[in-house]
This record gives sequence, structure tokens and C-alpha cells, in this order.
Amino acid sequence: MEIKKKIWPQYFEKIKSGDKTFELRLADWKCNVGDVLILQEWNPETKSYTGRELSKTVSYVLKTKDIKNAGMWTEEEINKYGFQIISLK
Repeated sequence: MEIKKKIWPQYFEKIKSGDKTFELRLADWKCNVGDVLILQEWNPETKSYTGRELSKTVSYVLKTKDIKNAGMWTEEEINKYGFQIISLK
């Protein structure tokens, strides 16, 4: 399955360079090994897509609710969905 998700420029660059090989996401959507994650660069300042994309295959998914909130999601969302850490190749 192909799944499209927004990604901020600083994280896009880290994945593009190969320095970052995982994603931490709110687990409010299903993601399975073998899925293709299409990461679409999103500029939060202009609130628009830049047009750049990366496609990565999901190689592992770890789901948990035991991670400190980075401020991107509400406590209610975290309690309801938890997080998923997605390994990419």
C-alpha cells in the first residue's frame, strides 16, 4: 500500500541524505511492513507543499504510548493513538 504523509523540510533533508532512517508518527493511521511511505515535503511557515517527495519502504513498525510529547500532538491524541516508530529503507 502507498501512504502519503507530510514531512517538514529539516526531516526531509535528513532522510534524503540517509542520516535519518526512521520516522516517529502519531499512530492514528495503519502502517505495515512492506508499505511504501511517500514523504511529501511541507513548509510549515507557508503551509504549502514544496513539490519534493521521497518514497521509502517500511521495514519495521514499533508502536508505543511511552514517549514524551514533542509538542506536535495533544495529550488526548497520544493517549488515544500512541506513537509508531517506522523504520525505512
